[in-house]
Amino acid sequence: MPDSPKTIDRYEIITKLGKGSRGNVYLGRDPYIERQVAIKTYRVPEHKGPREVKKYQKRFFVEAQSAGLLMHPNIVAVYDADITDDLCYIIMEYVGGDTLEMFCNPDNLLPVDRVTEIIFSVCQGLEYAHQQGVIHRDIKPSNIILSSSGQPKISDFSIAFMKRDGSTLEQGLFGSPSYMSPELVKEELITEQTDLFSLGTIMYEMLAGKKAFDGNNDYAVMYKIVNEEPPPVLEMRPELPLIFGEILAKVLAKDTSKRYQNSMEFAYDLRLAIRDLRETPKETHDRELINYIHSLPFFHDFTEAQIDEILSASNLSKVESGKTIIEEGEVDDSFYILISGEVRVRKADQDVAVLGKGQCFGEMAYLTGEARPASIITKNDCILLKFSSTLLERLSESIQLLFFKYFTTSILKRLSRIE
Repeated sequence: MPDSPKTIDRYEIITKLGKGSRGNVYLGRDPYIERQVAIKTYRVPEHKGPREVKKYQKRFFVEAQSAGLLMHPNIVAVYDADITDDLCYIIMEYVGGDTLEMFCNPDNLLPVDRVTEIIFSVCQGLEYAHQQGVIHRDIKPSNIILSSSGQPKISDFSIAFMKRDGSTLEQGLFGSPSYMSPELVKEELITEQTDLFSLGTIMYEMLAGKKAFDGNNDYAVMYKIVNEEPPPVLEMRPELPLIFGEILAKVLAKDTSKRYQNSMEFAYDLRLAIRDLRETPKETHDRELINYIHSLPFFHDFTEAQIDEILSASNLSKVESGKTIIEEGEVDDSFYILISGEVRVRKADQDVAVLGKGQCFGEMAYLTGEARPASIITKNDCILLKFSSTLLERLSESIQLLFFKYFTTSILKRLSRIE
């Protein structure tokens, strides 16, 4: 097959966009839909046995399936994929723009608020991917493209891991050394937090103009990732608000228990940083936050306008791990909805349940006015919406009815489990 074919299946080749170790990327055209597409090809290795070919094809399908599952404005969309005797190809959304590599150069750094916006948007894409059970494992500047409209899009899921159907994680070192997490270097358990660490290294580089972890060779880089801290970004950029140093210290923590537990938690602090930079009023709610809350089970029946109203009449706060939110026996009319993280339900000094994001707690005491039947303690850092009777009464009647509908459904489910 020639280096630049005229067609691949029904897709017309316009030009070659790039060349990799395993294939090429072309700008193509879908004649049926009349749109431009990116075509990523993989050449099946020659002179390999059936086992090697099968392993290679499996990796190809991992990318096609993992990226194909994801439809999000901050992820490059996959339209089609197929495999022939000697070629695998993926048809993707064509994003005409530069990768973040362009903006890691010290002579071409973006304004701080723009960097923060970009990382915030990538967090939204990762949160969505992680909710679908997909861990990217190769988040780096060259895998995030800025579209012509300035929208960041995550690309290249070729070494992604899909947590489904008893999938096992393939052992070995994957990804680009400068952006690997400590657990990836040490070949330990990989979770969504490895993507967050990698995203933190990108944020660091876009602010500092230098890599967080660099060295003369890959081994030197990996040693630093596991054993050394990067120079504080505030030493190089003393004009930055202090929150940037705090964010980078947390996202680049080597101990995963001290790192952000999920993308939403990372995005929450970035949102605070953006407000500091722009002096945005507290009452302003960004579209991404509203969309995220709308995706939680509790809020499925609410409109986006209603969620915006709820955010204006409630307290959104972050609570550190190990904090007691509700004390057994106290009398209080507040109730809470978990936006991110987990809490432990403790009764008579024994943990009886764990609640996760999207779940509500404290509503029984709110409805009955009686003392709290159990304590609620954060299992990790949590983001909460807090309501009181006064705050709830400020909301429109239609919203109050939806809340009571949820409370009723929740109580009935608990009673059915007791039976």
